Amino acid sequence: MNTKKKLAPAAAEKGARPSRPEDQRLPIGSMFAYGFQHVLTMYGGIIAPPLIIGAAAGMNSQDIGLLIAACLFVGGLATILQTVGVPFFGSQLPLVQGVSFAGVSTMVAIVHGGGGIQAVFGSVIAASLIGLLITPLFSKIIRFFPPVVTGTVITTIGLTLMPVAANWAMGGNSKAPNYGSVANIGLAAATMGIVLLLSKVGSAAISRLSILLAMVLGTLIAFVFGMADFSKVGQGEIVAFPTPFAFGPPTFELAAIISMLIVILVTLTETSADIIAVGEIVGTKVDSKRIGNGLRADMLSSAVSPLFNSFTQSAFAQNVGLVAITGVKSRFVVSAGGVILVVLGLLPVLGRVVAAVPTPVLGGAGVVLFGTVAASGIRTLSKVDYKNNMNLIVVAASIGFGMIPIAAPAFYDKFPSWFGTIFHSGISSAAVMAILLNLLFNHLRAGNSDNQSVFVAGTERLVRAEDLRCLAEGDRFENGRLIDCDGKEVPVKSAEKAPEH
Repeated sequence: MNTKKKLAPAAAEKGARPSRPEDQRLPIGSMFAYGFQHVLTMYGGIIAPPLIIGAAAGMNSQDIGLLIAACLFVGGLATILQTVGVPFFGSQLPLVQGVSFAGVSTMVAIVHGGGGIQAVFGSVIAASLIGLLITPLFSKIIRFFPPVVTGTVITTIGLTLMPVAANWAMGGNSKAPNYGSVANIGLAAATMGIVLLLSKVGSAAISRLSILLAMVLGTLIAFVFGMADFSKVGQGEIVAFPTPFAFGPPTFELAAIISMLIVILVTLTETSADIIAVGEIVGTKVDSKRIGNGLRADMLSSAVSPLFNSFTQSAFAQNVGLVAITGVKSRFVVSAGGVILVVLGLLPVLGRVVAAVPTPVLGGAGVVLFGTVAASGIRTLSKVDYKNNMNLIVVAASIGFGMIPIAAPAFYDKFPSWFGTIFHSGISSAAVMAILLNLLFNHLRAGNSDNQSVFVAGTERLVRAEDLRCLAEGDRFENGRLIDCDGKEVPVKSAEKAPEH
């Protein structure tokens, strides 16, 4: 017995299959190749918030560049914390962290309200610390996320990201003269086509790197046709460490903190959904403890990020799609991506190289990525039992509610700002509705009846008992005809001509 116990660790060291899919370790070259693919996928999303907020604060290009480098640096550190994990912090799942887009409009409002960028940083610190204190509450909601809820949220994540992919495919900048041009959309279509073709290749390595290779080839195509500009790569500093509080010490304003706290609640909701989604895709167990560790990593990263001139951190939903489409489930691949982000944050010249990837190329890859997220949610919904319950209504109402702010972005403009902040996110809208309806119909059963909604009746085939009594032993249906036990066809009369039973 003692011999077996001594041999077990040795077997593990020799490459025994990991107990969890996300713990798989790949060769270092493969890890960084797949990790770089994650960086390319989320790069456009992580640099968009500092661009918008910096412009709103009236910063020059050099200061905005500092913000971008800071966001890359902090995003890399947050990703490493989330994937590697330390006690009480980090879900140890393949989740890429970056600046949450959910808070951009709130931060812009704080800047325009007179508080400036210092008030933004102060509100992020205070609200994130409050969020850190309330994470135990969020980590307890796992039992309220059955497949009918998780499938709905995952599907909505994919659907709500499609406008992002479409905007990228059109050029990314709606004010540009070539926005939506045939050239931009054609480049996106070519990139998407390359992704699909490479995915069909028999080589597993090429198939898994299809997104990265498609982006490289798409960029080369763009360069040939004069649609890629690398002229600015050599401009600016080569090495730069984010200077703590480069824009001055943070200021703490109550109204700004309250507004940002609403954003933090939205971020906690979305990150919970992303943790559950990636757990479903990876095929690993996600319990309340793991969700709590992931949310605490989110909040700790968000609270520290203003020190380095960055903003709230959250899991990137688009990278969940990359995990699904490549089948690479190792969290250490994403850790390698985090290292790359840190390097990009320290070496702005490398960041400028990645920034030279044309936006339509990102859009073409994004269509496949984000569609894969939605497809993963549909696969989860296929496991849901729809018989004699209201699950179809839960799914229908939640996805419909989540699509409202996507179909009509101005839908909540007349509502109070706190309400709009929460429900302007399609992901948060769908998550809130799915959780509430699941509680109403599947947990609070008082008032439920056997004769439920007409939609429920339509979810399964029904045969009346009196019709079954008319059948004899051996009767069967073949090619739309009713055949008796002797092989003779039994005439079937319409309901109007059928005799009374």
